[in-house]
Amino acid sequence: MTGAGSWFVESPPPEPAESSASFDRLYRAFLTARAALGLALVVAQMVAASLKTLTHSTLVLSAFYAAAALALWLLPQLRRGASARSLARISSLHWWSAIGVDLLLFGVAQALDTSGVNYGALFVMPVLMSAVLCPRRLALATAAIASLGLLLAAGWSQLLGEVSSVKLTQAGLVGGGLFAVSLLAGELSARLAREERAARGSLALARQQEQLNRLVIDEMQGGVLVVDRRGRVRAMNPAAQALLGVASGELSWQLRGRPDWQPLVAALERAHADGVGVELDVTLPLAGGISRSLRLRLRFTRQREGSEELCVLFVEDNRELLARTRQEKLAAMGRVSAGIAHEIRNPLAAIAQANALLAEDVGGSRAEQLTRMIASNVQRLKRLVDDVTEVAPGMQPESLALDASQLVHETIADWSQVNGVEAGPLSRFSLQIAAPGLKVMFDAEHLRRVLVNLLDNAWRHADNAAGAIRLTLAADGDAVELVVRSAGPPVPLEIERHLFEPFFSTRSRGSGLGLYICRELCERHGARIDYRRATDAAANEFCVRLRTTPATP
Repeated sequence: MTGAGSWFVESPPPEPAESSASFDRLYRAFLTARAALGLALVVAQMVAASLKTLTHSTLVLSAFYAAAALALWLLPQLRRGASARSLARISSLHWWSAIGVDLLLFGVAQALDTSGVNYGALFVMPVLMSAVLCPRRLALATAAIASLGLLLAAGWSQLLGEVSSVKLTQAGLVGGGLFAVSLLAGELSARLAREERAARGSLALARQQEQLNRLVIDEMQGGVLVVDRRGRVRAMNPAAQALLGVASGELSWQLRGRPDWQPLVAALERAHADGVGVELDVTLPLAGGISRSLRLRLRFTRQREGSEELCVLFVEDNRELLARTRQEKLAAMGRVSAGIAHEIRNPLAAIAQANALLAEDVGGSRAEQLTRMIASNVQRLKRLVDDVTEVAPGMQPESLALDASQLVHETIADWSQVNGVEAGPLSRFSLQIAAPGLKVMFDAEHLRRVLVNLLDNAWRHADNAAGAIRLTLAADGDAVELVVRSAGPPVPLEIERHLFEPFFSTRSRGSGLGLYICRELCERHGARIDYRRATDAAANEFCVRLRTTPATP
């Protein structure tokens, strides 16, 4: 909707697409009304001809007006370039073709008519069109031109010797009415334009909010489902699709249509029966005979009059909840352990020094064996303190670009010398590096420590057969994958879930920090370490995915 004093000013700026569409819609509506008016005039002249009250001049004018109105309505090339900007100038050809020709022809018809027909009412069409599509000043000018045309027509009748007092009175009344129509139509158009702009702005804000909500929900780690009372899923984010095992190509979902979703249906019916949100755990059977434990939180939308009540299901994997809880506990324990390790360091150094002095005085006696035992255990405690301090929270090492191929070669050379083994096809250990110069983002000492920990772990648990331990380094998409594979029995499930926890070890003299330190160092450098059971052979694998590019701030 357009209007005087709203979108169109004397020097209007470029119009937005919505304003141009509104103008085109109104412009075509007025052109349709003009064409209908032209046809009505021709029909009226034909009726007048049958009553013998026709003047040939008004017939010609009516036919010409009808032809012009129909041509402008039917021929798009005549309307090309018409816009709010072109109709804002009285010198514009579009203004004259749509409004000016009406004023001229209606004024001439009023002046030449001798049958007593009042053509003044026809001026409402150009005045109304100008009030809606043109600026206020030009709309009032159009009403003034129409009123002046009526007065000139009445004056022309007086010059011809006709009694014109009635026509002068009619001209004055019609002219005042035209000004009233112009002002009222302009105000109404301006108000409608403001309301349309406000509605359009609210709609744009609602769409933006909808896009923002969709983006946030799609990026959520937890699953979100919106379900109606009939069990039909109205919306489901990608996380929920992954948790429920939904194929990406499915377009519609029905909870009651799938047997494996019956626990969700039962939870939904319980929530509807109670009338309040509930929170419970359910187990869903998945493909391959496995199941997944999920935590459900069901909440209802506020029901308004005439709206349908919807239920929102928040779905989370219980394994992730447990892992998150465990991670929080580990973080707290890490801070405490770091503080304890710092306090132990100084007394431990004093014990080591005192033991060294004591060993000098008891050389050759039985006490020398005891001092060696003390020294061995002091070194063990020092390594434990160093390990705890290394992964203390708050320490963020700098990641640098490393040649992973070269670093692995150098580390393997030192490790092989310490363990008395050489990599080869007949050896217990084999090495496979896909290409030289593989670049990763890590700290050299930290990566060396991760590699040595994984190799030592494989050396202790792998079989003695040839090729039982294998290290591979290869590019994998946008990352570099380092895999330490050890042939042997699978890790029991009760041990697997605790592999990366601190102070958990299957050895009596193990600190239980090896794999925990590997995971902490990997996470601090943007890498990831996982355990998996090899599917092609009886082997255990620890896979480290290393970044190849710096992390974006």
